Amino acid sequence: MNSAIKILLYPISIIYGLITFLRNRLYDWKFLKENYFDIHTIGVGNLSVGGAGKTPLVEYLIRLLLKEDSRIATLSRGYKRKTKGFVLATDSSTAQEIGDEPLIYKSKYPIQVAVDNNRVSGIKKLISLEKKSPRYILLDDVFQHRAIKCGLTIVVSDFNNLYFNDIMLPSGTLREYKSEIIRADVIIISKIPDKITAIELRNVLKDVNPKAYQQVFFSYLKYGELYSISNSNEKIDTLNDLYRFRIICFSGIANANLMVNYLKEYSAEVQHLNFSDHHEYSIKDLEDIESYYNSFKGGNKIIVTTEKDLMRLKNSALWSIAERMIIYILPVEVSFKDKENEFNEMILKYVRTNRFHHQKYS
Repeated sequence: MNSAIKILLYPISIIYGLITFLRNRLYDWKFLKENYFDIHTIGVGNLSVGGAGKTPLVEYLIRLLLKEDSRIATLSRGYKRKTKGFVLATDSSTAQEIGDEPLIYKSKYPIQVAVDNNRVSGIKKLISLEKKSPRYILLDDVFQHRAIKCGLTIVVSDFNNLYFNDIMLPSGTLREYKSEIIRADVIIISKIPDKITAIELRNVLKDVNPKAYQQVFFSYLKYGELYSISNSNEKIDTLNDLYRFRIICFSGIANANLMVNYLKEYSAEVQHLNFSDHHEYSIKDLEDIESYYNSFKGGNKIIVTTEKDLMRLKNSALWSIAERMIIYILPVEVSFKDKENEFNEMILKYVRTNRFHHQKYS
């Protein structure tokens, strides 16, 4: 967005900011009700719109908590799903029914996955599940959902668009004022570059200026080996083999720059077809991608996409086309720059305690 448009939109940003400010104060002053639950709840969210890396972090938390107990559930609204109300995922659920991110959780981990626009109602229904009631609930993209008071609140901010340098929508990407970061127990600066220096990290930490009760961690995205959609055991060794392939990459995620740059680092050639975030693929989309792939003469070429995009291909209308294409998936995980053990212990300490909720700011 250029500067002229930002200036034109700034009055709307002021109005939007005042609305969100008033809403937050109504919760703080108890005019609007925050709901507490006698169950361990971990909320993951951010202050801005766009991809800050929440989904890989939720996956990290799932893997960590599975070492403690298998009674885990995730709850989110299920962005762009076609269903309404509370939906508990099954092994046959699709992205159209529950959303692409919840489908990732369900397809990869032995946990309960639910979606509900009303998170309070969603938690109540999860708790009431006979014989399947979770012990821990991970709430995805919940920071602005003030009707729930999570036991532990994590806010993620993209290093490339740090919340304290941002402004309110629509001139910027903030969904509420940066001062609302005080509601976070944990702040994670995500997607830090490989070669970041200690001085740069200290400068960011200085700008975050955490409260005494807040902990700050730095994380980055770590890509795994490419695997075939038709056979997950068929992989391409990134370091030793990827240089031999030309790549046509397509994605419908908020920010594909990190992925594309990573592929360019190891591949002979990368062409990127960019779709909107959470794009719902059509038969024509896949046929166009296939035609573009076929227009490249010669061998040693593959198509690459993300796990989120893979979830949106898993329906009867698209899957038969996707399977005939040479598509590989690039998985991604969160890793911590340092203090990983400290982060893990903090999470485990919370879920091992009998104290479910707390108030850390005034």
